[in-house]
Amino acid sequence: MAQMEKSPGDEAEGDDWEAERLQLRSELGSRMKAVRQACGFTLEVAAQRTGLALSTIHKIENGRVSPSYENLVRIARAYDIGMERLFSSDHEAQQTTRMTVTRAGHGRKVRSRNFEYEVLCNALAEKKIIPLVTIVEQRAPLRPEELESHDGEETLYVISGRIELVVEHYEPVILEPGDCAYFDSTLKHGLRSVADEEAKIFWACTYVDVDK
Repeated sequence: MAQMEKSPGDEAEGDDWEAERLQLRSELGSRMKAVRQACGFTLEVAAQRTGLALSTIHKIENGRVSPSYENLVRIARAYDIGMERLFSSDHEAQQTTRMTVTRAGHGRKVRSRNFEYEVLCNALAEKKIIPLVTIVEQRAPLRPEELESHDGEETLYVISGRIELVVEHYEPVILEPGDCAYFDSTLKHGLRSVADEEAKIFWACTYVDVDK
C-alpha cells in the first residue's frame, strides 16, 4: 500500500510546532537560570543540591534539553521554592493568594521529552499539589531504565486516548477515558500512549509532604 504523502499544510504545522517547542524550552531554561542565580547558587552548587550532573543543568538552562517532571521537582526542592517559580516569569515570591483559577487552555505550557504539560493554577504560591493537564506521546514499551521515581504521591485521570501505566512491583495497566489511578511516587513509574489518537490526562502530583 502506498504511503499517503504529507500535504504542505501538514509540513507547515509540523514546522510551527517545532518552533514553538524550542521557544518553550528556551523560555523555561532562562527562567530556571534566573531562579538559580536569584538563590545565589553556582552551577556546581546547584548540581550538588539537586544530584543532577552539572552539564545537565547547564543544557537545561540554555534550552538545549527539556527536563523531565522528576528533574523539575528535584530542582525546585533543591532551590527551596515552589514549582510555580519555574513556570512563571512574573511570579512574585511573596504572593499571599490562596485561591486561583486557570481558564481552559490558559495554563503555562512546558514541554519535556515525552510529554507536553499545561501547568494549572500557577499563580498560587507554595502549593502542596501540582495540577497538570498532560498530553502523553505514543512510544515503545517502557524499559526499566526509563522509569523514574521521586518523593510524594500522584493521581491521574484519563480524559482521552488510552495509556499504559507502569509502576514498579505491579503489572502494567491500560487506562481508558474515565479511568483513574493513584500511586506512591517513590515507586519507579512511567506512562505512554498506546493509541493513535491523542492521549490526554489530568495529572496531580504532591510537591511536598502533605503531613508537614
